[in-house]
Amino acid sequence: GAFQPFFRAHSHIDTKRREPWMLGEEATQLIRAAVRMRYEYLPLWYTLFFENEQTGVPPMRPLWMEFPADRDGFATDDEYMLGNCLLVHPVTDAGASKVSVYFPGGEKEVWYDVDTQETYVGGNTITIPVTLAKIPVFQRGGTIIPRKERIRRCSALGKEDPYTLQIALDKEGDSAEGDLYVDDGVGFRYQNGDRLLLKFHMKGGTISSKLVEGPGTFKTAAWLERIRVVGYPSKPSKIMLELGSTSEELGFQYQENKKLLTIRKPGVNIGAEWTINIH
Repeated sequence: GAFQPFFRAHSHIDTKRREPWMLGEEATQLIRAAVRMRYEYLPLWYTLFFENEQTGVPPMRPLWMEFPADRDGFATDDEYMLGNCLLVHPVTDAGASKVSVYFPGGEKEVWYDVDTQETYVGGNTITIPVTLAKIPVFQRGGTIIPRKERIRRCSALGKEDPYTLQIALDKEGDSAEGDLYVDDGVGFRYQNGDRLLLKFHMKGGTISSKLVEGPGTFKTAAWLERIRVVGYPSKPSKIMLELGSTSEELGFQYQENKKLLTIRKPGVNIGAEWTINIH
């Protein structure tokens, strides 16, 4: 449910109480983790529903919708895409310890486990071990996903919280792109242009943010806290942020075993246009 459009706990005044903490400590921890994951991806969900309003394209999609040339995807009915960027394989059998995941798109595609950054090549069916704590979710190489990772009691309290960009490089380890949509979240001013639509792009060692629509009169204090680049081939010597006429060196961490580059605190307003150069 954390990776489907409709996600809620449901009860009735005449039914047995079913709050998570009524089900024991293990269930409470598992549900808490799923809810937190749901909240982390709310910026992606909001962006996908804006796309839905503009184009009619659903956020939750069968594999063949994103990979119409992949014949095997037409017969796959136990997994789905979230936008063009996440592959989700629900575990629906009680007591399951493994699932068979089909990675669509052929050998030109690469997929990254969102938890471990382990990579899988498209066109293959792989047996993936699962537990009650593991939802098999994979980010498509060549995509950029906006997330919010601060823990809050509700989404309204995280309105101005900082963003994390999760960049999964394509199979060549060279490029990725993605979108972020932001508005006030409460009214219809967005229909008059009071909104932000941003395009993120990475090519080679350059990451950029460009304003596609807005902002009109819309303002936000939310900022960019970190950028994670999965699949980056080697440790950089330095990373520079270019914002207008100013330039600033940024801190970073590189994990060789995961090919994971984390860029710390660019600190720019999420609505700003900027460029980061990795040397």
